[in-house]
Amino acid sequence: MNNTSSLPRSPLVWFAFAFAIFHVYTNLFASLSELWFSAIHFGGFAVLCALNFHKPPAPSPASPPSTHQTKTPGWQLALRFILVGIAVAVPAYLILFENALYAREADFILSDYLFAGAAVLLAMELTRRTTGWFMPCLVLVSLAYMLFLGRFIPGVFAFPGLSLETVLYRSYFSSEGMFGMVANISATYVFMFILFGAFLLRSGAGDFIIKLAQCVAGRYTGGAGMVATIGSGLMGSVSGSAVANTVSVGVITIPMMNKSGFSAKFSAGVVASASTGGQLMPPVMGAGAFVMASYTQISYLQIIALSVLPALLYFLTVAFFVRIEARRLNLRPDTDNAPKISTVLKDGWPFIFPIAVLVALLIIGYTPTTAAALSIIAVIVSSWLSATPMAIPQCIEACVDAVRTMIPTALLLVAVGLIINVVNTTGVGNSFSYMIVEWADGSLLITLALVAFASLILGMGLPVTASYIVLATLAAPMLFDLMTQAHLLAALKAGDLPSNVQATIDLFGGDVQRALREMPLEMKQIIRETLLDPALLSGTLLAAHLIIFWLSQDSNVTPPVCLAAFAAAGVAGTPPMATGITSWKVSKGLYLVPLLFAYSPLITGSWPERLEIFAWSVIGLYALAGILQWHLERKLNLITAPLLLLSAGLLLWTPLGITWHCLGAMLFAAVFIYQRKQATAFLNQAA
Repeated sequence: MNNTSSLPRSPLVWFAFAFAIFHVYTNLFASLSELWFSAIHFGGFAVLCALNFHKPPAPSPASPPSTHQTKTPGWQLALRFILVGIAVAVPAYLILFENALYAREADFILSDYLFAGAAVLLAMELTRRTTGWFMPCLVLVSLAYMLFLGRFIPGVFAFPGLSLETVLYRSYFSSEGMFGMVANISATYVFMFILFGAFLLRSGAGDFIIKLAQCVAGRYTGGAGMVATIGSGLMGSVSGSAVANTVSVGVITIPMMNKSGFSAKFSAGVVASASTGGQLMPPVMGAGAFVMASYTQISYLQIIALSVLPALLYFLTVAFFVRIEARRLNLRPDTDNAPKISTVLKDGWPFIFPIAVLVALLIIGYTPTTAAALSIIAVIVSSWLSATPMAIPQCIEACVDAVRTMIPTALLLVAVGLIINVVNTTGVGNSFSYMIVEWADGSLLITLALVAFASLILGMGLPVTASYIVLATLAAPMLFDLMTQAHLLAALKAGDLPSNVQATIDLFGGDVQRALREMPLEMKQIIRETLLDPALLSGTLLAAHLIIFWLSQDSNVTPPVCLAAFAAAGVAGTPPMATGITSWKVSKGLYLVPLLFAYSPLITGSWPERLEIFAWSVIGLYALAGILQWHLERKLNLITAPLLLLSAGLLLWTPLGITWHCLGAMLFAAVFIYQRKQATAFLNQAA
């Protein structure tokens, strides 16, 4: 970006900039009601969306004019300004007349019905404009279910219904509705970190990340693919959007992989997979860690500390696919064009400073919003130590970039708040949990498969954050219950129980297993908190949410709707569905690592236990990647493939113990060395 660029002239751009500053000021200094802040947050982004600010900016005046430009019809302009008027009126009415409503003891008058209904309809319409029909239809069905539809549904999902006044009150005025916790997360954590990412990218950190990835991985087998994996992963963590990152980084890394000898389809699949993994990589995790921290009440630092090893496993899995494909194509590392790390660090070391400041501030104990704000200042300061110093125009552009990026997310999370309100009010979350438990018949593995399927279905219409929030509300309590079942059963069978726990078990005839099978989740939770170690409960709760968060990412790379893969296909010029299948194969870590969360102490154990599981899992995932590619150092056959599969099973199945893990590692080493010798001999003969 040219630092001599002039200030923007568009009033809409200035409004977006002022709105970003308002968020920063409110997060840092103002004492504003969370409900009012969330309502203003929604209203401002609704205005920008109604005026089409979420769409890419028009070409600059220097660009040649299009011959196909058409004038916007008058009725569309009128509709835009009607929506703008409603967007301004909705938060204004809430702020000005909330006290009057409570003075009437929440007794609605006509204007309350009109503005509450307008707020809900506006959220649905603007979500339709930004993310399609799925979300507004889901909101409509959910509200209809809470209003009257539940009366016609038999079984556990039956609900008697609420009055229109109650539904609108809980949706609009209540802190549990569209301006509740989820909207507040959007206005605080999510916005501040998207703003931080926009400043970081605008400062020129993107080029530094790509060059640093070339230094780290460019000299290894499949170096261009390794660069794409590392670069896309690092950029994805900062940008907060797998699709946006796939497009922005893919235009560099996909041609780089193609030039080195990889097929266009495989290159696109790798970039989509690595960009998706960026949401799993600390310290930012695409702002997902902050949503999780708010939901679980587990500290942000604990979440990112325990997410490091799983994220590394995911990226190592992608790297294994790249290396195996490079060996299959007999590609040699490019040692001549890889830049020297000393040169890259000499020019780009200032870009490391803001990330270091962010992590340091969080460790010291600053709130995430304060840490993000101070880190933005660190970005500006550090940019003046680089070749691309940020002046006032670049700072304004970064703010505007963040606001434009945030529009779909902000509107979507407000709409998600309506669904969460229905789930909490009607108890459909417990019903959903009971249904899955009944189908799974107590099997954690089947439950995980059902949750994965549900996340894929939700992901066809919802972005990752929204999919995680909805599924966590529905399924996290049930997953947490199943994952603590064995510990609770052992504690109950140990005897010497507190009187209240023993009395509860006696209600079920003294049969411990029957009691665990039939008692409500709420009652079971009380017993868990009485008998089990709080650290174990906290770790298991985090593991349950991480399972859902990881599985929620699969909609980016899993057909039939895989947005990141489709975006990569557009860059690479490959068939979208074929690219989606490739990205689905390369992203197998999304499904395998959550199994480790459920069946191993990768999250709940001590650090020595976590590191041991990580070490065995690295080898096991390499073996599985070889099976899926039907190639390791050479093509597999009917002897090496079963040995490799057995090796993967022995390494990844934690309950087997260290003896069996060692046997699995030996089997892998034997196959690897045998194939390596064969490959070397073949190359010598060819030479």
